[in-house]
Amino acid sequence: MGKNILLLGRTGAVLDAVRPGIDIAGVCLFAGTRLADVERIFASERIDIVIMGAGIDLAVRLEIVEFIFGVSTVTTVHMKDKDSGPEALKSFVNGILAGLS
Repeated sequence: MGKNILLLGRTGAVLDAVRPGIDIAGVCLFAGTRLADVERIFASERIDIVIMGAGIDLAVRLEIVEFIFGVSTVTTVHMKDKDSGPEALKSFVNGILAGLS
């Protein structure tokens, strides 16, 4: 069975830069930039993994985490650090997804 992964970033442009570097078989990738996106996607999909970039405001990140853990008992959440910068998001995502293969 494939994994549903939600990738969250500060902007759509950040997410568009990361997507081409993700090449893991059996993964269905969803993307969003805010809590409303997370709520919409969770309403229609079972999400296994959430990977969140550090560019999203901390208060929003915490709201997203609280929402996810309130509606799901199976989803894991992985939050990137700020210091490595946005260019490290692709390697962060691939590092997490490497465990799936």
